[in-house]
Amino acid sequence: MTHINTLDPGASPLDYYGFELRRHREAAGLTQRQLGEIVNYTGSLVGQIETARKLPTREFSERVDAALGTGGLLSRLQDLVMRSQLPAWFREVAELEARAVEISTFHTHLIHGLLQTDAYARATLGALDQSKLDDRTAVRLSRQRIFEKQGPPVFWAIVSEAGLYQEIGGAKVMHGQLAHLLAFENNPRVNVQILPFTTGAHAGLTGSYTLFRFASDPAIVYTESYGSGHPSANPDAVEGCSLRYDHLQAAALSIRDSAVLIRRVMEERYGEQRDADGEPLA
Repeated sequence: MTHINTLDPGASPLDYYGFELRRHREAAGLTQRQLGEIVNYTGSLVGQIETARKLPTREFSERVDAALGTGGLLSRLQDLVMRSQLPAWFREVAELEARAVEISTFHTHLIHGLLQTDAYARATLGALDQSKLDDRTAVRLSRQRIFEKQGPPVFWAIVSEAGLYQEIGGAKVMHGQLAHLLAFENNPRVNVQILPFTTGAHAGLTGSYTLFRFASDPAIVYTESYGSGHPSANPDAVEGCSLRYDHLQAAALSIRDSAVLIRRVMEERYGEQRDADGEPLA
């Protein structure tokens, strides 16, 4: 007989979610595998969520609510579960990135995580916290695998010119990072545009954000602050940020002109410095 972990629904929001998921699944007379097949997830994932070993996504909650006729119970619990888990914001973002058919980002001073090199990501993550830096860097870079799947999302990145000059990790790291951006120059699914200093006041002055669009689900706008993320499917918020993005794209350099600027900054600011004898400086 398979051992079934016993959850205390009062232990945490995640435990309560798992308890309610199992209770409603069993009341419907379904095994974990059967429910997984109905909602297009694996039975293993259903089991992990039921035993509070994995966080549920909003999509999972909505599909299970519909499949089990719970009246939206799990969807209502979703926000509570996410707020109770510090890494919830990252896991949900990774889920959004994996599902999206189009991702549009704007950054005021950084290169987006999906375009970061190992060295740049390491320098960014290690600014104040050096603990488990190898693991944390690997987790960030693993998100970039979405570009390797069949039918990868179309990715638009608008980066303020400040992001090219913010010297993260030193000149060598920045040279490598900007060279990495140039590697996408002829990739129609990964598009990089630079918002030049000469633009002056612009539609993105309130901060960085990301828009996720899906094949059938509503679009989501995502912002983050220190240690937390804020996805929203609120139609007004999505519409407002979409309009801002249209204006940012209009103000940004073209993809070709952006590559020219990136190359110039890479060579002039971060190019290899040599002494009078032509030897590289340390």
